[in-house]
Amino acid sequence: MKNLLRGFAIFLLAAEVLTPACAASKAHAEAKLIGLDGASIGRASFQQTSHGVLIEIELHGLKPGPHAVMVHTTASCDPKKLFTSAGPDLSFEPNKLHGFLVKGGPRPGDLPNQFAAADGTLHASTITNAFSLGNGKKTIFRPAGASIIVNAKADDYTTQPDGNSGARIACGTIIRTVAPGARKGGPRRKHA
Repeated sequence: MKNLLRGFAIFLLAAEVLTPACAASKAHAEAKLIGLDGASIGRASFQQTSHGVLIEIELHGLKPGPHAVMVHTTASCDPKKLFTSAGPDLSFEPNKLHGFLVKGGPRPGDLPNQFAAADGTLHASTITNAFSLGNGKKTIFRPAGASIIVNAKADDYTTQPDGNSGARIACGTIIRTVAPGARKGGPRRKHA
């Protein structure tokens, strides 16, 4: 048994060493969300997958119930400006309308409503192929960057420009933590 375990450990070590050094990892980004008082209230993680960008959100201190969540055009979260510094929700086409239920919509930054539990916590995952974490035309990492916004109310998916979703109550600047095609285990590059 001891020899079997030693052999298995050697196999695992060999598999790790023989993995190509140039193996590329998927792009990844993070956002630390703050509330209107500037205090941290959670985080969002963005992972490029073969089916789109997986977004995982962990928040606390929210009013229970549905909340609009959107990706916005600017990497700026100024609570003194009520997070309007984040700009409008992300769109690559100037005439694209907001909302899943609108003809001519949705914008790439429109995400499904997410729900806070009775204790004010929100744990959610969603996936979108409307934008990417790469370097192409659909990237959110343009010169102005991007932010993720949580609103006070649910998005009605029709009203312009923001689904009648109320005040912006949380914001996080989206920062690239792993560039597309970066070597696994290599240094992480951040996007300013």
